[in-house]
Amino acid sequence: MNRRTLLASALFALGARGLPLPAWTGPAQAQEPAANPVWRHGLSLFGDLKYPPGFKQFEYVNAAAPKGGVARQTAIGTYDNFNVAVAGVKGALVTGIDFIYDTLLVSALDEVSAEYGLLAEAVSHPADSSSASYRLRAQAKWHDGAPVTPDDVIFSFNAFKKYSPQLAAYYRHVVKVEKTGEREITFTFDSPGNRELPQIVGQLLVLPKHWWEGTDKNGNKRDIGATTLEPPLGCGAYRIKEFSPGRNMVYERVKNYWGEQLNVNVGRDNFDELRFEYFRDTTVALEAFKADTVDWRAENSAKNWATAYDFPAVNDKRVILEEFAINNIGVMQAFAFNIRRAKFQDPRIRLAFNYAFDFEEMNKQIFFGQYKRIASYFQGTELESSGLPAGRELEILETVRNKVPAEVFTTVYANPVGGNPQAVRGNLREAVRLFKEAGYEIRNERLVKAQTGEPYTIEFLADDPSFERVFLFYKPSLDRLGVGVSVRTVDDAQYENRLRSWDFDIITASWGESLSPGNEQRGYWGSQAADQPGSLNLIGIKNPAVDAMIDQVIFAKSRNDLVAATRALDRVLLWNHYVVPQWTYGKVRSARWDRFGRPDPLPKYGAAAFPTVWWWDAEKAAKTGGR
Repeated sequence: MNRRTLLASALFALGARGLPLPAWTGPAQAQEPAANPVWRHGLSLFGDLKYPPGFKQFEYVNAAAPKGGVARQTAIGTYDNFNVAVAGVKGALVTGIDFIYDTLLVSALDEVSAEYGLLAEAVSHPADSSSASYRLRAQAKWHDGAPVTPDDVIFSFNAFKKYSPQLAAYYRHVVKVEKTGEREITFTFDSPGNRELPQIVGQLLVLPKHWWEGTDKNGNKRDIGATTLEPPLGCGAYRIKEFSPGRNMVYERVKNYWGEQLNVNVGRDNFDELRFEYFRDTTVALEAFKADTVDWRAENSAKNWATAYDFPAVNDKRVILEEFAINNIGVMQAFAFNIRRAKFQDPRIRLAFNYAFDFEEMNKQIFFGQYKRIASYFQGTELESSGLPAGRELEILETVRNKVPAEVFTTVYANPVGGNPQAVRGNLREAVRLFKEAGYEIRNERLVKAQTGEPYTIEFLADDPSFERVFLFYKPSLDRLGVGVSVRTVDDAQYENRLRSWDFDIITASWGESLSPGNEQRGYWGSQAADQPGSLNLIGIKNPAVDAMIDQVIFAKSRNDLVAATRALDRVLLWNHYVVPQWTYGKVRSARWDRFGRPDPLPKYGAAAFPTVWWWDAEKAAKTGGR
């Protein structure tokens, strides 16, 4: 996924190499004095690592997986940029560009919040987590044969911090980065106790300083702060083979990749080519899959999953439909308000929108009953709040009692429930009451500001035509309240630009959450990120209580403290009604032409893990008419 999604985030939030990182270090990891550093092959935030020094491979891979074949996937929209440093701020980043780079550390997909050395052969940090040092592998090379150096790491960190608002927030506690040995880099943090920072820095995508400071084939100096369609130099398992903006992107496996034999890479990156075919909308993409133009498709539409896969190749098992459980993330997906705008600043108005949303009927009518309503920013994990606060969670919330709604302490959060005419009428009456309390009334079937007569209007903004049906289903309920509703779908580039400049009323947004949230919460909900164009604080939250709860999460000293602090943050966010929660499924729906092999079982925290640990099966491909 690209960085727009979080840290795609964004977010590399949900990428195959790992999620936004956890928030505490187990005691077995943090006992050496700073003057006598202990170098480790990996880091875990839950105590001991599963894999010892010198391990041969991750258990979930097939070390004998054949190399070869092509994996064709879909991408929606278009792209005009290969520069990851400005992703989310300038241009539309191409899908899959992270495949050409390596990071300092890499996540294990069968452990919660564990990372092992990739570019870095070893990592060290003092007991108070006030700094972290990484020692690069001597054999690490760029695709042009030049070594990966500490200068590359320093250059990359500074570029991301300067040009990416999302990553500037993510790295805000890093105050210094310097070369401290021939192959060693040390990052110094602004204070001790921020226990996830060594792993956050380990996620750093390393870029080639010598290439970016050089010139292109026309003699023009390259600019790390600008978009580019010049194929960049990488050091990862793949390089760009060919591309056509708006049509496709093709990566080829690097035959002399420096890290192919590393234990963290054994059994992965098995395809000779990774192809991403671009389509303007999901309907065309689905038809392309049916026509065998692409091999693999993740289906996000409940309607399509229920109705669109009844065609001959499915019936004769040449196409396989399969669902994969999502065990590694929680999610908040919602109608998100831009509360920078006066019309959304009153939380009673935002709550009124929730009362107007009849999820139960929508789920029945257009989602075939497949979804569950979201009721937490950490839905699907042990971090979601429930019941009334107690114990450590209550202690944390007491520190902001005078800054949060009283309901945080007295009422269990629940979304309004519709699904039948009587419930819907009651919900709409409550919505009218809330609007009236906020200074609005209905005149001549239009909701207006009582003092000025100004009509209350909103625009739903989307970048995918398939989501128009959701907005249009919601619209009649808002019409009954007198709200003037318009629905607008724009192309991907225009959508990006409008989000960056905060030029929207309501969008559908989603935030992925790891099992151990931490510093990325500042970028999601923190006051500092609210005014940073390109940040993931799309809502525009500036709330001292939210900031205080984020600090509690980041500086948690144990797993129990982290869980309590995260649940407290969840309650504060929920009771401010910043969003109208939507729905979730909890599984990846996938369809594939049956020409691939995979490990059995797949890694617990990798969902489908395609194409990372899959491989081309020539025998199956021959039966399905594969290439």
